[in-house]
Amino acid sequence: MRTIRLTIEYDGTAYSGWQKQPNGLAVQQVVEEALFQLLGQTAELKSSGRTDAGVHAHGMPAAFQTAADLPLRAFVDGTNRFLPPDIAIVDAVEASPGFRPIGDAVAKHYRYTIFNGPIRSPLLRLYTWHLRESLDLTAMKEAAACFVGRHDFSAFRASNCVARTTIRRIDAVDITRDGKIIRIDVVGGGFLKYMVRVMAGTLVDIGRGRFTIGHIPRLLQDGDRKKAGVTAPACGLCLMKVYYPDADSIHPTFPPAVS
Repeated sequence: MRTIRLTIEYDGTAYSGWQKQPNGLAVQQVVEEALFQLLGQTAELKSSGRTDAGVHAHGMPAAFQTAADLPLRAFVDGTNRFLPPDIAIVDAVEASPGFRPIGDAVAKHYRYTIFNGPIRSPLLRLYTWHLRESLDLTAMKEAAACFVGRHDFSAFRASNCVARTTIRRIDAVDITRDGKIIRIDVVGGGFLKYMVRVMAGTLVDIGRGRFTIGHIPRLLQDGDRKKAGVTAPACGLCLMKVYYPDADSIHPTFPPAVS
């Protein structure tokens, strides 16, 4: 049996998230159905994690096993023939037989995007959080540095998060502005449910002047979710890349926005 690792890009607007579930259409289900049409047999995808409803992905890795003797390009072009316009396979590689998309990952890169201007953008409404008021980026950057390291992120997770441990490692947080677009790039070893969205919401509240920079260390210390910021809307979040030992460094130069 071959183990094929796909890299999948998708607009999550119309989906209930990545993972298959009984009460909504998930990206995983759509890709598996397309693979069935290509291969004539069931292909069960194992991903590097999950994204929530409305969250997007520039590079979601997912692997499956198959006996099909197809060239790698066929898994890209052939599967894409059966996928809707908001999902695409962008790459396929042959992985080692024991490859584990979750267990072998060493880091993930998420990007949260804000449209900061007085008038909303109809063209960007599905991919950004629109904020009208001006934000203090200097304070946000200084506060963001407090996230780097290994900390207890209890204050930065959803109330229904069922993770066995709330300790997570953050390698880098970068905040940049390009005109009206503000990007919060986060690279870390793993994330709790809603963690990046709560981090983004808390940083925004610091930019608004609601919290001081010292609020982040206090939240990491006492773990009280009620004292953190809002959960930023799902539409602004995108999984950019998942890093594996056989690939590039886990300390990347953050790429520009996807156009």
